[in-house]
Amino acid sequence: MKEILIADSGATKTDWCVVKNGEILLRFTSKGISPIYQSEDEIAEEIQKNVQPRLSNRSIGAVYFYGSGCIPEKTAVVRSAIQRSLPIETIEVYSDLIAAAHALCGREAGIACILGTGSNSCEWNGEKIIKQVPPLGFILGDEGSGAVLGKLLVSDALKNRLSPGLKDKLLEQYGLTQAIIIDRVYKQPFPSRFLASLSPFILENIEDPTIRRIVDKSFSDFFERNVMQYNYQENKVNFVGSIAFYYIDYLKSIATEKGMRIGIVYASPMEGLVKYYASL
Repeated sequence: MKEILIADSGATKTDWCVVKNGEILLRFTSKGISPIYQSEDEIAEEIQKNVQPRLSNRSIGAVYFYGSGCIPEKTAVVRSAIQRSLPIETIEVYSDLIAAAHALCGREAGIACILGTGSNSCEWNGEKIIKQVPPLGFILGDEGSGAVLGKLLVSDALKNRLSPGLKDKLLEQYGLTQAIIIDRVYKQPFPSRFLASLSPFILENIEDPTIRRIVDKSFSDFFERNVMQYNYQENKVNFVGSIAFYYIDYLKSIATEKGMRIGIVYASPMEGLVKYYASL
C-alpha cells in the first residue's frame, strides 16, 4: 500500500498527515486553506511553498483533503490547486462536516457535530449525510461555537451584564476597548476568529454564574436548534472541535438534561480519519 496524504483544514491552519497502514509517518501544519476566501492561484501558491517541499522524496498515492468552505461548488477549485502542486492521480476533496462524519461515525450511523470556531452538524447513515441543519454562520447561527461564545461574552460585557470586575478583567487581559471590539467585529476580516479567540476567558471564569449562563445558553441552543432535528433518541451525538473537547463536561451536562447521549469527542478529526483510511 502506498502512502496517503490526509489534510484537515480549518479557518487558521491545515493539519497534514502522511499515513501508511494506519501509521502516521509525517505530520506538519500550514496556513488554513478555504476556497471561500482564496482563489485557486492562492491555494496553489500556499501548497507549493509550504506543503510540496515537505513531501519531496515521498511516494504519495492519494490525497484526501477535508476543509471548511469545501462545499460541492468549490471542491473542483481545491482539487485543481492541489493537482497543480502535487501531481497525484487520486485527489478527493470533502467538506469539514464529512471529515467529522468519517472520523466520528465511519461506516456506522450516527450524529456528527463540529464545535470549534464555528459549528455544524449532520445525521449520517454510514455512507452519506441524510439530514443537515444549516449552520448559517455566527450572526444567524453557529450556536455553541467559539465565535458565538465570544459574541455573547463581549455583548454581555459591553452591556454590563457580567459580574462586577469581569468586564474590566476581560478588556485588560486582551487589550480591548469598546471601539476596538466594534472595529474587529464589523470592519476587520475574520471576525469569527477574533470572537473565538476570547473563549479561553470563558473557560477560565466559568464558575462565575454570568459566564456559566453564556455557556449553558449557547450549548442549549445548539442542541435545540440543530441536534434535536435528528434521530438523537437512537444515535449518540459525537463531536470534533476544540470547544467540544475543552468544554466537554458542560456539554455533557446540557446533553443529559435534554435526553441525549454523547459519544466520541475529538479535539481534531485527524485521529479518526487515520483510523478510517486504515480500515479501507
